[in-house]
Amino acid sequence: MTSTPKDQAGSDQTKLNPGDQAEPGTPGAGENVCPECKGSGRIGVTPCPICGGTGTIIEGIGGA
Repeated sequence: MTSTPKDQAGSDQTKLNPGDQAEPGTPGAGENVCPECKGSGRIGVTPCPICGGTGTIIEGIGGA
């Protein structure tokens, strides 16, 4: 039997990008435009390294 590391993305897990602070659907987190590529998903001709080419990141939303 082969096991995979817990932090390795499997087919049933969402891949987190470097700019993500939480998994999608996490309470207190929401989708926002990537600050690096401004939502385009690209830096020049390459995919944005922060959002992974999606143009969005998942981050904590404000509260007092």
